Amino acid sequence: MPFQPVQPEKLSTVVTRQIEKLILRGILRPGERLPSERELAERLGVSRPSLREAIAELQDKGLLSTRAGAGIYVADVLGSAFSDALIQLFAEHDEAVFDYVSFRRDMEGLAAERAARFASDTDLKVIQTIFDKMEAAHQHRDPTIEARLDADFHLSIIEASNNVIMLHMMRSMYQLLQQGVFYNRQTMFKQRTTRDTLIDQHRAINDALQKRDGAAARAAVEAHLRYVERALHDQQRTDRNEKIARLRLEHEQAR
Repeated sequence: MPFQPVQPEKLSTVVTRQIEKLILRGILRPGERLPSERELAERLGVSRPSLREAIAELQDKGLLSTRAGAGIYVADVLGSAFSDALIQLFAEHDEAVFDYVSFRRDMEGLAAERAARFASDTDLKVIQTIFDKMEAAHQHRDPTIEARLDADFHLSIIEASNNVIMLHMMRSMYQLLQQGVFYNRQTMFKQRTTRDTLIDQHRAINDALQKRDGAAARAAVEAHLRYVERALHDQQRTDRNEKIARLRLEHEQAR
């Protein structure tokens, strides 16, 4: 008969699997600090020796790392999908910028459609909460905060799509965006008319998701990113014209 005795699992194994799932599902994020050993053991309801055994196993797997005197952190499980040389190429060539926006439009449109279908009610509350913060930040006109919340809003939609491969892939891509590899997001939030348009676009995305209208959510995301693409084209044209104008001014002043 194809039956085998059931072996009771060690507590440390149960702890290991729970933390692994939290990392896999994107709940525990790269660089996030875990609670102290005492607090974590209490939350999990296990002894500290069992917890230490689980943490040691997760460290061996490269999922957790210890910082001397600072505690235990989720390791940089995302790493970099690209070499430093390729990242430098991205930063130096406009082609990569617009390919990146096009890639985001395709992937995030799909993520929004999936989120409308598969997100839990709590997933949608997370998206709503972040959008509420965006509206509040919009009144204060702080481009740094608005740019950060913009990234949080888009990532919350990807999280709500409940596809862990898409989640980790897009988080890796957003790391490059947050580092300014492709373009400076804060620049887009400095102009009043652009800021107003962006908040309206994010409102349309959020409204469609809260109604669980997948087609409308996807269309709203795609329209938003087409606008971002046009704004980047316009900014590049403005920058080029400014360089030429400065040359004219320098030449005129020297005459």
